[in-house]
Amino acid sequence: MAAKKILSLLLFWFTFHASGQDTSRYANGISVGAELSDQYLQLFTGKRIAVVGNQTSMVGGEHLVDFLLGLGIDIKKVFAPEHGFRGKADAGERINDGLDAKTGLPIKSLHGRRKKPSKEDLFDVDMVVFDIQDVGVRFYTYISTMHYVMEACAEQNKLFVVLDRPNPNGFYVDGPILKMDNKSFVGMHPVPIVHGMTIGEYAKMINGEGWLKNNVQCDLNVVKCANYKHSDYYQLPVKPSPNLPNMSSIYLYPSLCLFEGTQVSVGRGTDLQFQIIGSPFNKKGDYKFSPESKPGATKPKHMGVECLGYNLSEFGDDYMRNISGLYLNWLVAFYKNSTDQEHFFRKDGFFRLLTGDVSVRKMIEDGHTAEEIGKTWHEELVEFKKIRSKYLLYPDFE
Repeated sequence: MAAKKILSLLLFWFTFHASGQDTSRYANGISVGAELSDQYLQLFTGKRIAVVGNQTSMVGGEHLVDFLLGLGIDIKKVFAPEHGFRGKADAGERINDGLDAKTGLPIKSLHGRRKKPSKEDLFDVDMVVFDIQDVGVRFYTYISTMHYVMEACAEQNKLFVVLDRPNPNGFYVDGPILKMDNKSFVGMHPVPIVHGMTIGEYAKMINGEGWLKNNVQCDLNVVKCANYKHSDYYQLPVKPSPNLPNMSSIYLYPSLCLFEGTQVSVGRGTDLQFQIIGSPFNKKGDYKFSPESKPGATKPKHMGVECLGYNLSEFGDDYMRNISGLYLNWLVAFYKNSTDQEHFFRKDGFFRLLTGDVSVRKMIEDGHTAEEIGKTWHEELVEFKKIRSKYLLYPDFE
């Protein structure tokens, strides 16, 4: 059955292309917040600033830090999220403090022993500027980093400024709402897997819903994008992390990342990260690969072992953008076709942290279909969308 499902998806993709239908629809004319310097330079001038940024913090072809320094803005330090300031570290890898080789600025890691800036980290700054490209998925940890920075700014009375960027998965909302007993750094808030918000909108929701410690409120300023709406398909100019190399991987990521909580590889250690899936314990498939050590994935799952599965890269772009929802059929099929179902899910409970809900695993193990599983969170999504609507800065997709 799994092979038939995959074949039917491939036939769907080829039909789309044979029909000549244009499904790219990438929006033109969008300006990200960082590019609208006339809206924030006056605010920044004469202030001592810390930047939370990475390789996506670009103003055209120039990094935000270099851009601001060139205009005489007083940047005191940089805070680095997961993958580091230059975005080269493995997923989950501890990031150390250091100095930026280009500017000499001190880099303070927020993905090592500390995840939240200390009072000492902020004593010599007036404001913190956050400019990172997100992908609109709950377990993508940049929003967790933002939460802790907002909390620190609220406690230390520092202004927090978000230079907003479009959400490449902002055209739908789907997935189970995280239950707070499953809270972790890969899911801190009661939101679905795909929340459909820009990072600026998400910051407003963190503030407005009282999710910061002790219900503190952050002094928040969001510099909006220009000419963006949630129904737009936005093509990222820079890959947001080492293992999301293209738009196909970004569209597939919300559905395929759930495999990270299982013994199935999502292509880390290959050149098709989050575009292929496979396992040594899978009985069916038409694609084989063997992960190896690569930058951004130095110790990938099943390194040096042949995995059997499927290459989804050909229709990641077109098909996933037209389905506009989580696609759980692959997950259900791989569990059914596993030769080792007892050990299909990781023992450390990571699958539960990714889904945010214990019921998803149980329903898979009990033999429910992907459609049956998806129906269980329909009502809570209706309620979430009501909350979400209060914080939207751009026209919605519905």
